[in-house]
Amino acid sequence: MALDDLTPVDGLTPPSPARIAEALRLGACPPDRAFDIFLPEDLGSLSADQWTPLSVALAAATWLEEAGVRSVIDIGSGPGKFCVAAALAGSCELIGLEQNPRFVSVSRSLARLFGVQSRARFVHGALGESELPPTDAYYIYNPFAQHLFAPSDELGCGATPNYARYRRDVMIAQDLFRRAPVGTVVLTYNGFGGLMPSSYEARRVCHELPCVLRMWRKSEPWDDGGYSTADAG
Repeated sequence: MALDDLTPVDGLTPPSPARIAEALRLGACPPDRAFDIFLPEDLGSLSADQWTPLSVALAAATWLEEAGVRSVIDIGSGPGKFCVAAALAGSCELIGLEQNPRFVSVSRSLARLFGVQSRARFVHGALGESELPPTDAYYIYNPFAQHLFAPSDELGCGATPNYARYRRDVMIAQDLFRRAPVGTVVLTYNGFGGLMPSSYEARRVCHELPCVLRMWRKSEPWDDGGYSTADAG
């Protein structure tokens, strides 16, 4: 498939969801712009800074397949770009946890548009406040950093940076990973602001993407309260 044909050109008909889906299923990476045009305009304009690039979703889907992962929870799934793209590129079931109700609605529409609504589901809730289903893996793209920077109506941040909320969410994530069963996989893209518990081993890393993608696996049933010496960023 010629990926250049998937690049939208101003004034011309954009590529169809079916063509983008076909490319991802074949392991090819369409231009992000070709996917982002199916997001609401204001959310699509945030994609380069806020949502997972397609190249990362494709790499993550490959790693998850090779690790034998069947289900993944995306913590802070935004408008669903990672979940939908990874569902197209792999066979995992993906569940997005998102606290912004508008993003949840957009995510569900996006999954229907690309025909993956049976494997990409979205839950409205916040980490630590919503009960999560059992899962083989977690994906996390630094979702708590929004509490540290200038507020944004689109991202649903408060009127001022909330450092206490940032620290709380990072600690909740660390505790979630610490309590997960042996064999649990965690994919971090651009980190999450915290450190991986010492019961996890870094298994894979890719520095060639826009930010660093790492795969961790819990290898010990016990945890000494410490953290991995490997870089979690």
